[in-house]
Amino acid sequence: MSKPSPSFSDLNEMQTHAKAAADLLKQMSNEHRLMILCALGNQELAVSELNHLIPLSQSALSQHLASLRHAELVETRKASQTVFYRLKGDAAIRIIAVLQSLYCPEYQTTQCGEKL
Repeated sequence: MSKPSPSFSDLNEMQTHAKAAADLLKQMSNEHRLMILCALGNQELAVSELNHLIPLSQSALSQHLASLRHAELVETRKASQTVFYRLKGDAAIRIIAVLQSLYCPEYQTTQCGEKL
């Protein structure tokens, strides 16, 4: 049984949000940024922890984190000299959860970031 095709009003609604959705997917289309977002999927991590998990130079990691901050997909918290990152916004959290369920089911989390 096939799904009904979207109505005209559904397409108008998508048109309203198409640029934001495309911008989000552009950020996620880079393998390194996607790995950063997946690492942050259910936790807050310090830059040093991310640098240990993601095989990038510190300079490259910083550039990717800046891009994700600019796109408002991550937010930071500073404690003393340590900067912590976490996902920001429902869209990023939900998409990362779906990607984890498809490609890394052993790490699947709920939308709140709790392990299933």
